[in-house]
Amino acid sequence: MQEHLYPYMQNRELSWLRFNQRVLEEAADPSVPIFERLKFLAIFTSNLDEFFMVRVGSLKDMELYDPKKIDQRTGMNSQEQLSAIYEQTRELYAMRDTIYKELNKTMLDLQMSNVSWKSLSKKQKKYFTRYFEDEILPLLSPQIMDFHHPFPHLNNKQLYIFIELMEKDVKKYGIIPIPVYLERIYPIPDMENNFLLLEQVIYHNVDRIFTQSSVINKTTIRVTRNADISLNEESPEDEDYRNYVKKVLKKRPRLAPLRLEIYRDIHPSSLNYLCEHLNISKSQVFLSKIPLDLKYVFSLIAKAPDALRSTLTYPPFESQGSKRYDPSRPLIPQILHHDILLNYPYQDVGIFLKLLKEAAVDPNVVSIKITIYRLASPSKVLEYLIRALDNGKEVTVLMELRARFDEDNNIKAAEWLEEAGCNVIYGFEQYKVHSKICLITYKTKRETRWITQIGTGNYNEKTARQYTDYCYMSARNEIGQDAVAFFQNMLMSNVFGKYENLLVSPVSLKKTVMEQLDEQIERAKQGLDAQALFKINSITDIDIIQKISEASQSGVKIILIVRGICCILPQVPGYTENVKIFSIVGRFLEHSRIYIFGPLNACKVYIASADFMSRNTERRVEVAVPILDPALKQEVIDYYQRLLKDNTKRRELQSDGTYKTIDVGENGRYDSQEEEIEWAKNQNYIPEKTSPTFTSWLRRFLKKK
Repeated sequence: MQEHLYPYMQNRELSWLRFNQRVLEEAADPSVPIFERLKFLAIFTSNLDEFFMVRVGSLKDMELYDPKKIDQRTGMNSQEQLSAIYEQTRELYAMRDTIYKELNKTMLDLQMSNVSWKSLSKKQKKYFTRYFEDEILPLLSPQIMDFHHPFPHLNNKQLYIFIELMEKDVKKYGIIPIPVYLERIYPIPDMENNFLLLEQVIYHNVDRIFTQSSVINKTTIRVTRNADISLNEESPEDEDYRNYVKKVLKKRPRLAPLRLEIYRDIHPSSLNYLCEHLNISKSQVFLSKIPLDLKYVFSLIAKAPDALRSTLTYPPFESQGSKRYDPSRPLIPQILHHDILLNYPYQDVGIFLKLLKEAAVDPNVVSIKITIYRLASPSKVLEYLIRALDNGKEVTVLMELRARFDEDNNIKAAEWLEEAGCNVIYGFEQYKVHSKICLITYKTKRETRWITQIGTGNYNEKTARQYTDYCYMSARNEIGQDAVAFFQNMLMSNVFGKYENLLVSPVSLKKTVMEQLDEQIERAKQGLDAQALFKINSITDIDIIQKISEASQSGVKIILIVRGICCILPQVPGYTENVKIFSIVGRFLEHSRIYIFGPLNACKVYIASADFMSRNTERRVEVAVPILDPALKQEVIDYYQRLLKDNTKRRELQSDGTYKTIDVGENGRYDSQEEEIEWAKNQNYIPEKTSPTFTSWLRRFLKKK
């Protein structure tokens, strides 16, 4: 490893693993309802799968093509990073095993446990053996590997039973794919809601499949493949871009294996065989004492008795309205009159959907333009855009086809929109379009006005009920003019346009953040109060990190709330003594991005789609918008301050990269997300009480007579 150039920075991959450990810790938290703890365990596992598919995949590619390339923050090359990842991941596997074991004990008390085969009675084993022979065996595709039957392709994340066999003194290997179309959970007769998993049923009946051989060893395995496929290369000029993306995506399932997971144990000879045929080292093999795929917990919870599910999940909550939105009146005239800011999921995404729904039929709306990165499926956004087309509106959609793992969904959405007559354009070869901006042109006989919506999260009504995000709707002319320029620039492939109020990457967002930090540095040098507050998902951009360090050394107070990757370390002497960093992991995924510059009585406040990662600030089209309405500006500040009061789900990052819990103190437990649910209940519109007119007074008087 080369010299650590920046002692106040840490490796992004190891930082992400510590974030995922925070997710795992939620699964271990006894104050979290047990079904939710199971969900956190499954989310941790799914997160880790994606991390290997993308980040480890990228490092393995680098190890192959550019082994001398180093991480600029820590001086580690790809091999050193991979070794550190494998070591830290094994510790997380051990933590997960322990947590699952404890949870399964509680589930056993509830009679909803994944029990072992040996705990079954003879009658129950006989039942499953008969069920296996009648219902499962006919659907299996077992295979022997020999000269005439080469080692098969193992699908990404699919479960397999791997068997070592002996046939006439000749050792062979067999494999059984676990069908993905079969039910995973099988209730056990006379054991209430306890169950076996499909792979358990097949595993314990393997001898009924390979009847000509003796089963020597067997285990369950799962392979994770590289999914870091490049869609940034130039497509052939004579080929439709959407078809090009489809063609490239077909390569993903065939990419190289990165990780082999094994349930419980495996014989050394079987392991050697698998490593050889998968072309992986034993450092890429991970043993798990729990089921390898935990997606089943969601269907398990869905099948639980209603009374049990309501007791063992988070209390239900209903997204609320806004003091600035009267639901008894059309929304568009209200936005033309004043700005509206929604904080999802505490406030209802249905309000934004109503804006699109009204725009689709309002005779004064002439056009709708929108950027789309991820959509729900099915999608109300898509439905209202197509309705607008049916009503003769001009609809333009900038669809980013390269939203990772949502590519197919976006391709289908683009096809539906084009068939309906929409003008669909795509992201640029070197720049993904990650911004969340919608522009509605409203034209009357007297004037043309623009309604601009800018958000921190995707146009996905499903995740808007699970992620925290801001949605800003405004008819301010200065915002609308920038939005008009933005879409004109996008249509002309100009990512370097000029804007007066919006911060747009790659042209002005990073530049403005740096300038605003410089302004705070000057204030500090003059002995004035100086600070900068941020809420983001990740920070890796070295330039911004260096500027934050410079600001800290100048006396600027910096606070960051960073949910995930955090490459800057706080409280490092001589570098970041004035930097404090927190992370919140709780019921909802913290996803909103907030930038605040200056003392709170005279600060600038932005909400944004961009994190402080170089991919966001330099290689993506992102948008940040200033909150100009004083009351809404204060609303964002108040929200940020409530986050800083959290002593339940908030953790403080230490200078060694670990997280420390917050002392509850004398005031007791404070969960910012729970508090926000309560805050939202007071945000619904309350009609103003008006003085009665003479006519209404007379009417009531005569009625009494």
